[in-house]
Amino acid sequence: MITFLSVIILILIAAICAICFKTARLLSDIDKMLDSAINNAFAESEFTEKKLSKLESKMYRFLMSGNTALKQINSEKDGIKTLIADISHQTKTPISNILLYSQLLKETPNLDEGAKEITNRIETQTEKLSFLISSLIKTSRLENGIINVVPKENSVKKLIESIDFKSIALGKEITFATEPTAEIMAVFDFKWTLEAISNIVDNAIKYTPSGGTVTISARDYEMFACVNIADTGIGISEEDTAKIFTRFYRSPEVSDERGVGIGLYLAREILTNEGGYIKVSSEKGNGSVFSVFLPKNSNLSKL
Repeated sequence: MITFLSVIILILIAAICAICFKTARLLSDIDKMLDSAINNAFAESEFTEKKLSKLESKMYRFLMSGNTALKQINSEKDGIKTLIADISHQTKTPISNILLYSQLLKETPNLDEGAKEITNRIETQTEKLSFLISSLIKTSRLENGIINVVPKENSVKKLIESIDFKSIALGKEITFATEPTAEIMAVFDFKWTLEAISNIVDNAIKYTPSGGTVTISARDYEMFACVNIADTGIGISEEDTAKIFTRFYRSPEVSDERGVGIGLYLAREILTNEGGYIKVSSEKGNGSVFSVFLPKNSNLSKL
């Protein structure tokens, strides 16, 4: 009886060992497949279905379909990149020429008032078109990963000092001020973050009447550095607060102001791409505060 039990136990141990060996081999093969896929080096020639188990075969087909989809995405991205480059190149010269000719026309002696008014409108609309195309190209490049933000440790104080809207504010008789800023370090792409905050400041000045104030300040938190852009402008209704970061959205109440409704959308895209975010606090008729949060830890910027 003891001998019989010993045989049974040995058989069970052998069976368990065989199962463990097969499982280990299976997991090893799948692990190799996943490593190849992660490193973007998965190739059809590396694995053949004749050597694979049912589970391995399914994993192989899944990874092959993902690899095919990735190649298609990269191909489409290359197509978009070419299209954007073509649009940028083909529209730049005609727009510059229209602006030049309209400015030359304005300087023509004895131009009647009606012609001057038309010329001014042509110049204004051409500048608007130029800004729209430029913003669309930047947004498209960001969305498609053609341009990548490169977050690294930078000075928030230096960032704020680089925001210069004094002359624009002076032209509207608005006070533009920056509060004294301590040396705060955060992880962000300096160039793109400057563009994002500049878009917000431009909006603040645009929607603040003469005699108002636009103030930039910074606050240091444990995980984020915060840049606040506060204005004494017309404010934003609760309904519009949820919509202002939508592409091309413009409130009917500000339709007479210049703009195409893409600045805040672009700002949010930039900040999101570098691990930051933006909040707005506003009350109709009592101004607005836009708060830009920049991560202080490089790990947060990669999320």
